[in-house]
Amino acid sequence: MLEFENTKCQCGHQNPVGTVLCESCGYPLEIGEQDNDEPLEMRYDGIARRSQKSNPNVLDRVWNFFSSVKVAVRLIIITLLAAMIGTIFTQENAFISFDPSTYYEDRYGWIGKWYYKLGFSNTYESWWFILLLVMIGTSLVICSLDRVLPLYRALKKQQIRKHNTFLTRQKTVYTGTVEGSEETWTSSLGEQLKRKHYRVHQDGNALLAEKYRFSRWGPYINHIGLIVFLLAVLLRSLPGWAMDNYVTVPEGSTVQIPETKYYIKNEKFTIVYYTDAELPKELKGTARAKLYETRAVLYTCSADCDDPSKQPQLTEVNKHNIVVNDPLSYKGLKAYQFGFDDTPKLAAVNPVLIDHKTGKTYGPFHLEMKDPTLTYNLGPYSLELKQTYMDFALDAEGKPTTKSREPNAPAFVFVLKGPDLAAGGEPYMYFPKQNDKVRFSQDMINGDLAKRFEIKVPAMTGVEFAPVETSLNIRTDRAMPYIWIGAGISMFGLLIGSYWHHRRIWLRIDGGQVTLGAHTNKNNYGMRAEVASALRGIGVVVEPKSLDNGRNKS
Repeated sequence: MLEFENTKCQCGHQNPVGTVLCESCGYPLEIGEQDNDEPLEMRYDGIARRSQKSNPNVLDRVWNFFSSVKVAVRLIIITLLAAMIGTIFTQENAFISFDPSTYYEDRYGWIGKWYYKLGFSNTYESWWFILLLVMIGTSLVICSLDRVLPLYRALKKQQIRKHNTFLTRQKTVYTGTVEGSEETWTSSLGEQLKRKHYRVHQDGNALLAEKYRFSRWGPYINHIGLIVFLLAVLLRSLPGWAMDNYVTVPEGSTVQIPETKYYIKNEKFTIVYYTDAELPKELKGTARAKLYETRAVLYTCSADCDDPSKQPQLTEVNKHNIVVNDPLSYKGLKAYQFGFDDTPKLAAVNPVLIDHKTGKTYGPFHLEMKDPTLTYNLGPYSLELKQTYMDFALDAEGKPTTKSREPNAPAFVFVLKGPDLAAGGEPYMYFPKQNDKVRFSQDMINGDLAKRFEIKVPAMTGVEFAPVETSLNIRTDRAMPYIWIGAGISMFGLLIGSYWHHRRIWLRIDGGQVTLGAHTNKNNYGMRAEVASALRGIGVVVEPKSLDNGRNKS
C-alpha cells in the first residue's frame, strides 16, 4: 500500500512527512497534539529531517545511526575513556629504545602485560582509536546536515501570520483586547520592539519580531570547528604530516634525523651539577643536573643524499644552544633537549695478539665496538671478524644473543688464521672487558686455542671511551596550525551560541482580540521581561510572571 509523501495542513500548505509543526502557520500536525495545551516542542521549529524518513533503506539507516545525538555522546564517552586509559602507563613512542613486549610486564607486572597485549601502550596511533575519531567526525557532519539545512529553510521562509494555536502554546503568551485601530496598535508595539534591537516585520495587524538569529548557528559553527580539529588530528597519522622521533648524538658527531633530509651535529655538550650546598639534606652526595645544554648545528643535505658510496654534502641552515624547553627550530622542525648519558661507554680497544708458545706479541690493532673492521693482519697471523654481540647474553636455549645495541658487554667472534693452525682457521671468541671474560668463561669457550693465543689490551692505554651523548626529541607537526584553527572556530561557535539567544515574537489581532506568543531557545525569563517592557511602552501593564504560558487570560 502506497504512503502519502506529504502532510497537508488545514491552512493548505503541503509539508514533508515528519514535519511536526506546519512550515507556514505553525499548526501542530501530529495526531493528538491539536487538543494538547502543553507548550509546543520548538526544537528545530518542528521541521522534517531526513533521519525521520519512513521506510528507510540501508543508506538511510546508516544516516539515522550517525545523526543520533545519543550515538554521538556515546562515541565521545568511549573515546574519552580510551584516551584516559592511554595515560595510565607511558606510551611506546615516549621511549628512545626499548622492547615493549617485555618492558610493560617487567615494570608493571601482569597489568602491564595485558596493557601491552590489548594495545593500550600504543593507544593514540592504534587503528581502533583512529576509527573512533573518524566515527565522531562522521557523526558531527551528519548530525549537523540533518538539522542545519532544514532549520535554515524554516528560518529563511518564516511566515508573519501564525495560527492561534501556535501562538497560545508558546512558553510566553499574552492575550488581550485592543480598542481603536488594530494596525496602529501593532505598529506601536513594533516600534517598542525595534528599540530593543528586534527586526520587525508587519503584515497589517500581524507582526513578527526577531533578533539574534545568528546564535542558532553557534552549535553548528562549533561542529565545524570540531570537524576541522578531528581532521587535523587524523592528518598527523599520515606520512609527512607529523614526526616524533628521538636521536642520540655523541659529542662531536653528526647524525641524520630519521625520515628527513636534515642532519644535526652536537658541537659540544655541557652539563652542570648542583653542589652539595645547593641540594636539600636528603639529596646531598647525589649527582643532580642543574643545566644540560647541547650546542647544536642543523644541516640540510644538498647533494649525494641517497648515494651510500659518497659522503653527503651538507649545508648549515641553523644553529642553536638547546636547553630544556628552548628547542632548535627551523621550518616547523623542532629539536628538544630530552636527556643525556654521561656514563663511560667503551668505544674502542687497541689489543695485541700474544703467542704464548713463541713469546711474541703482534699488534696492537684498532677494534671499534660499533663499526669494527672485518679483517686484521698481525704479522704471520690474521683475524677475520665473523660475529659481533654488543650486549652479550645467552637465551633460554643457551644460544648467544644480544640484549641491546649498546656496548654494555661486547663480544667478538674471530677466525684466527696463520702457521700451525687449521687450513680454514680456528674460531676465537674475544671479550674486551675483563669482567666479561670471567663471567662468560672466555678461556673455556676457546678451549685449547686459549692456551697458546691470547688477545689482550695492554693496561688501560689501549682503551677508548665514547664521548658524552645527548638525546634529542625531534618533532614536526604540520597539522598543529589546523588544530588551533579548529579549536578557535569551535570556541567562536560556543561563544555566539551561549552569549546570545535567538528570540522571536509573533502577534496577530482578530476582531479586537490580540494574541501574542514569544519563543527563545534560552533564558525564557529574559524573554518574558522584554515582552512585558514592550507592552508597558504602549500602555499595557503586565507582570512578567503573568506571561508564563496559561497564566494570563485577561
